[in-house]
Amino acid sequence: MLYNDGTEARLGDEITISGTCHGKVVACMDRAEYSPAYPEAEWAYLKVGVLVNTDFAGLVHYPDSAQEHFALVKRNARV
Repeated sequence: MLYNDGTEARLGDEITISGTCHGKVVACMDRAEYSPAYPEAEWAYLKVGVLVNTDFAGLVHYPDSAQEHFALVKRNARV
């Protein structure tokens, strides 16, 4: 999945969604990256996109960025 600026989503990224909501990428199926709290064994079945822990709805799976406007706020070196 790509952000509005073309940057690829990665595990641990802090993001904004549609400019008003916030979240953190806790799994990135496109890159096979999973946080310890959301292990591959439980979430790989989604196959594409990212899993985001949001401030408005909790855990949300986004299969692609076509419907939302995602922007990277901060890239974390550690998750």
